[in-house]
Amino acid sequence: MINKSNEFIRRILNFPAIRPSETVCFSGLVASLIQLGQKICEYKSRTFYTNKKNVRNSIRLIEDILIVLKEIPNGVSRFANSSIVSLSEIHFIFQKFHFLLDDCSREDSRIWILVKSEDVSCQFQMLARAVAVALDVLPLEEMDVSVEVKEVVELVRNQAVKLKFEVEMDDERMQVNVLKILDQLENEVIPESRDLKRVLDYLGIKRWSACNREVKFLDNEMFLEGNTEEKRDMGILSSLMGFMIYCRGTLFDVLDNEAGRQINGGSTNADQVIRFLNLDDFRCPITLEIMSDPVTIASGHTYDRASILKWFRAGNSTCPKTGERLTSIDLVPNFALKVLIKQYCSANGIPFVETGRRNRDAVRFVGSSSVANEQTMKLLASFLVGRLVGGTMEQQNKAAFEIRLLTKTSIFNRSCLVEAGAIPPLLNLVTSRDSSCQENAMATLLNLSKNSKCKSTIVGNEGLFLILDVLKGGLKMEARQHAAGTLFYLTSVEENRKMMGENPEFIPSLLELLRNGTDRGKKNALVTIFGLLMRPENHWRVIAAGLVPLVVNLLKSFEREDLITDSLAVLSTLSERLDGAMAVLYAGALPIIVNVLSSCNSRASKEYCVSLLLALCINGGADAIPVLVKNSSLMGPLYSLLAEGNSKASKKASTLIRILHEYNEKTSSGLITPVFIEDQFINVW
Repeated sequence: MINKSNEFIRRILNFPAIRPSETVCFSGLVASLIQLGQKICEYKSRTFYTNKKNVRNSIRLIEDILIVLKEIPNGVSRFANSSIVSLSEIHFIFQKFHFLLDDCSREDSRIWILVKSEDVSCQFQMLARAVAVALDVLPLEEMDVSVEVKEVVELVRNQAVKLKFEVEMDDERMQVNVLKILDQLENEVIPESRDLKRVLDYLGIKRWSACNREVKFLDNEMFLEGNTEEKRDMGILSSLMGFMIYCRGTLFDVLDNEAGRQINGGSTNADQVIRFLNLDDFRCPITLEIMSDPVTIASGHTYDRASILKWFRAGNSTCPKTGERLTSIDLVPNFALKVLIKQYCSANGIPFVETGRRNRDAVRFVGSSSVANEQTMKLLASFLVGRLVGGTMEQQNKAAFEIRLLTKTSIFNRSCLVEAGAIPPLLNLVTSRDSSCQENAMATLLNLSKNSKCKSTIVGNEGLFLILDVLKGGLKMEARQHAAGTLFYLTSVEENRKMMGENPEFIPSLLELLRNGTDRGKKNALVTIFGLLMRPENHWRVIAAGLVPLVVNLLKSFEREDLITDSLAVLSTLSERLDGAMAVLYAGALPIIVNVLSSCNSRASKEYCVSLLLALCINGGADAIPVLVKNSSLMGPLYSLLAEGNSKASKKASTLIRILHEYNEKTSSGLITPVFIEDQFINVW
C-alpha cells in the first residue's frame, strides 16, 4: 500500500502518502500495517549522519506500535468499520515516517538534510503527535484485545506525546560551520581546507564520487525548485551547490572508480532502464518529434507542451490521441519522463534542446544564483587554473576534468574560467601524450568554445592548429570528436571559416572522421562542415574533397534521425549552387532523398528533403525533374507537408508540386524538353 509509483519523482522532504481504500478488509489492513512497520524498523541498520536521536526515537515508537498490532485478533468483523478508520490513519502516518527516514538516510542529500535539520525535527514531532491522536481514538473496546494490550497502547500514546524531537547539538554546531564557510565564500575569503574537511567528515563524504553525488542532488533540487512559484529555497540551494563544488574541486586529488560513470550522468539502474527503451517512446503523438518539455493532460496521455498548447488554442477540448472530451485542460509537467529523455539522449549522443522557459541554466543563473555561489565559482576557477599551470600531470588532469564538468552546461562557469585564463594552459594540455589528459582538455575546450570571448582567445593562441592536430591524430577517438565539435563553434566566426577552408588539412581530416568515426564523431564532423559551408568559397573545396558521395553513401546506413537531418542539411546547402546540385545528382541521391522523405518522422528532415529536392529541380532540372515525376511515392509526402499550411516546408512543397505538374503537362502535350525555371521560383528561399 506504499505509494511506490511516486517514489521516482518525489522531491525530498515531501511525503505523498495515500490513505488506504475504504473497501480494504480489516485483516488485510492490519497485515499491511505490520509489514510497513517492519520495513520502517529495518532502518535501524542504516547509517544516519544527522538527526540520529530523532531517528532512534521514531523507530522505537514504531516498534512499540507493532507490538500492539500483532496482538490484534484476526477475523474481527462486528466493529471493523470504525476500527478501519483509525488503523487507516496509522497506516497513513507510517507511510510518512517511511518517507522521512528514507530521506534522512539518502547517500546524496546529506548536506541538505543537515541544513534542513530544524524542518526535519518538526516533521518527526508532527508525526509523533499524529500517532498519539490516532492511538487515542483507536476503538480498543471494539477490537476485543486484552487488558495488557490496552495498557501498552496507553503507554505508547503517552510516549508519543512526551517525546521531544529537536535539532541535536552536534548537528547545530555543524550547521553553524557550514553557514560560516558560506559567508566566507560570499566575501571572497578562501576557507581553510581543514574547515571544509571537518564538514565532509561529519557527513561521511570521503570520496570524490560521494561529493559529486551531493552536487548532482543539489543541481536537481535547484531545477525542481526553479519550477515552483515561490522559489523559496533557491538561494540556499545555490550556495550549497557552490560549497560542494568547491570541496569537490579542491579537497580530492584522486578520482575514484565512479568518476568516469558519473560524468555521463547515469546511474547503473537508470542505464539498465534506458537500455530497453525505444526512441519512439519519447515522441510527441502530435508532432512525432522527441519531446523537450513533456506534459500530461487529464486523459493521462503525454504530449510536448508546445504541441498540446497549440491544439488547445485551436479550440479543441479533446485528447488528440483518444478523442476523449477533457474535463480540464490543465497541464502537469512530466519530470520523470523528461529525465529519462535527457538520459537517453545523453547516452546515445542525441542533442536535447530544452525549451527556453525551462532551460536549466536560465533557471539556475538568471536571478536565482546566490552571491556565495558566484563568488565560489570565481575562487574555484582561480584555483583550478593554478593547477593547470603549475600542477603535476595528475593534478593537471584532475583540474581539466573538474573544469570539464563545470563548463558542461553553465554559461556563468564558462565565463569565470575564461576570465581566469584557462584557455592557454588547456591548449598546452591537448598536446599531452597522456590520453586521458588530452581528452579532458579537449572536451573542456569544446565546452568553453561556446563562449564568444573564448573563440578569439583560442585562435589568438594558435589553438586552431593544435585542435587540428588532435582531429587528425588524437590518442582517443573521443578526443578527435571533441576536436571536431570545438571547430564547429569556431566556424561561427567568418575569419575562422576562411582560415580553415584555405588550409589543405581541415576538410580532409573532417571527412576522415566522418568516414571512420563514432556516431558522435560523425555528427560533429557534419555540423562543422555545415558551418564551413556558410562561406561560399568553401563549397567547391568540400566537393573536390569528395564529401558528396561519402555523405550520400552514409545516408543509406544512418539510423539516427539527427545524423540523417545533418546529412540532408549539408547536401541541401551544397545544392543551392549549380556545382553542388550536379554533384548530388551524380552521386545517385534522388531515390535516397525521396525514401527519407517518405519514411522519416522528423519535421526537420522532411524540410531539408523538400529544400534539397527543390534545389535539385532548380539547378539540375534536366536530370532531376523527369526522375521525380516518375516516382509514385513522392506526391503523398509532399501533399502531407502542404496540408501544414504556413511552414517553410509547406511553401517549398507547394512550389515543388507545381514544378512537377508543369513538367508533366508539358510532357503530355508533346513538349519533352525540360524547362529550367531558376528565376521563376527564387522567391521561396
